[in-house]
Amino acid sequence: MTQKQGIDCLIHAAYIIPVVPENQIFEDHCLAIDQGKILAILPKADCLERYQPEEVHYLNDHVLMPGLINAHGHAAMSLFRGLADDLPLMEWLNDHIWPAEGKWVSAEFVYDGTRLAIAEMLRSGTSCFSDMYFFPEMAAKAAKEMGIRAQLCGPILDFPTVWGSGPDDYISKILALHDKYQDDDLVRIALGPHAPYTVSNSPLIRIKDLAVERKMPVQIHLHETRFEVDEAERDQGIRPIQRLTNIGLIGDEVALQCVHMTELNDEDISNLANSKAHVIHCPESNLKLASGFCETDKLLKAGINVALGTDGAASNNDLDMFSEMRTAALIAKPVANNAAAVDAMTAIQIATINGAKALGIDEMTGSLEVGKSADLIAIELSKLNSQPSYHLLSDIVYAINSQQVTDHWIKGKQVLKNRQLSPGLEADILAKTKQWAEKIKHT
Repeated sequence: MTQKQGIDCLIHAAYIIPVVPENQIFEDHCLAIDQGKILAILPKADCLERYQPEEVHYLNDHVLMPGLINAHGHAAMSLFRGLADDLPLMEWLNDHIWPAEGKWVSAEFVYDGTRLAIAEMLRSGTSCFSDMYFFPEMAAKAAKEMGIRAQLCGPILDFPTVWGSGPDDYISKILALHDKYQDDDLVRIALGPHAPYTVSNSPLIRIKDLAVERKMPVQIHLHETRFEVDEAERDQGIRPIQRLTNIGLIGDEVALQCVHMTELNDEDISNLANSKAHVIHCPESNLKLASGFCETDKLLKAGINVALGTDGAASNNDLDMFSEMRTAALIAKPVANNAAAVDAMTAIQIATINGAKALGIDEMTGSLEVGKSADLIAIELSKLNSQPSYHLLSDIVYAINSQQVTDHWIKGKQVLKNRQLSPGLEADILAKTKQWAEKIKHT
């Protein structure tokens, strides 16, 4: 008799959606995990004969799929959830959010707000998030403690904020944080120029040079509204995408992560297609702030990688990537005037492997492939809202909701078990959140 191989974990499931290859569904299979990585995806009988796991999970009413990747957000702003609703972007930002940030944002605020956001994301199936906010060192601390993957984009602006005095100060702090986490297995540090209208050419040129020299990711809000683009053309005589192309941030040296992208013409799309740039689509925030529509189908057909983000809870108002995925699929259809635009498989890719590509981590996560990190979620299929089931991929996008996520693993470590976070964590986060809410609402 052949001796069985000892491994860490074996998960039996009704179905497995690996994402790569696309449109593949494994039925009545199991996933083997050892040392945080996916060892095999095999029929159940083969796994039982081959492996001796220390831990076994029987999820016979579930589907396993990669954890979702929230490629853009402002995690700590969860503490501003609902603070200024039903307002256009610039009024929301100038008259409400920036004053609130000036009064309340601190290292403690960012730590507590990021923990709240991470708890919400873990419970709703997000294994990795990208964040652009002040005090990213505190977001890094929270991410490490709670075991979630994170790309933390230190914000860079021309003017002083609670976190720094100006571009040189911001960049210095980001580089120091990058050095600290350079070899970390969960946290990556990125450069985060806020937007073309808040960052002048000189810092943008330096950011481009640092991105090339240090091999650092760069993320920026770009073409978020028609007002932004019109104002740039009026004041500078050039569209923001062309300006960044001239600087070299959009080109063949930097894989720029371009967030929102609601106002695009054919020349913009051509510039993006001839570069390494990625687009981060935030449909629900764009809808809520009336910022416009990202032409995702046109971008995908041009060969541009499109990923998905929730933006912050202050403008969404949740961090639910299942809801975001469904919204992205639905609004793509009338925008393209084509009901087949962004089909279910494409929507799942946008929320998983495309996000990993945009963040530069697709070799380790974003799909369930042998050798990749065991970043995965289990979704219960027996709920009324997802019955009957005829097409599982369509169910994932159009019927299933995040409350059906029961279990969640990152690097093979279980961070959500039967819908529960680690003992005491949720109660502690809720208590801190209530304290912040009492302070903020009474001022």
